[in-house]
Amino acid sequence: MVELTKPLAKYIDHTLLKPDATQEQIDVLTAQAMRYDFASVCVNPYWVKRCAQALEGTSVNVATVIGFPLGATSTYAKVCEVEQALADGVAECDMVQNIGEFLSGHDDAVLADEKAVASAVHAGNGKLKVILETCFLTPDQIERACRIAMAAGADFVKTSTGFANGGAKAEDVRLMAKTVDGQLGVKASGGIHTREEALTMIANGATRIGASSGLKIIGADDE
Repeated sequence: MVELTKPLAKYIDHTLLKPDATQEQIDVLTAQAMRYDFASVCVNPYWVKRCAQALEGTSVNVATVIGFPLGATSTYAKVCEVEQALADGVAECDMVQNIGEFLSGHDDAVLADEKAVASAVHAGNGKLKVILETCFLTPDQIERACRIAMAAGADFVKTSTGFANGGAKAEDVRLMAKTVDGQLGVKASGGIHTREEALTMIANGATRIGASSGLKIIGADDE
């Protein structure tokens, strides 16, 4: 049995990234996050300002996604996204690594991209999570991607966008946690729908859970 160091809700980024998410759904997400004291809401950049205004004065952060979901936008575009999100009140940015460049073996380009984004995030006192999209990677590549994120100054490594052909796997989380060795947080995201699945990820080293099923995971009465 895994021993939690804080309430389960405080491990969870309460997430809504669907392209058809409406203002009403975003407002419901925010209200739920306040009621159950999740770690954050994670929304697309357009909704950051609205969420930040609603959550002002609470312990719930606002997180957003950068270069999402492909990671193939330019570094300049990613930095611009970060700067706008910070101005709108974001606290955490989840960027997608440039997967194509990484798989091409262009580690220097991937590192430069992540360093630029990390610098922009940290200039606004935010935290950066780098999404590796582990479903495309071998174990050796996962280790390599973690080391690049560490060198870039990221605060977390994250498994998945939830928009590719696979999500978080316990063995990948365990490898990521072993590689970063406590120097970075590890966020498991994609396909986590139950309390048991969330606890399994935490037992394998996840320090944050990204989920659109947060209410179900914590057993909320309005799930």
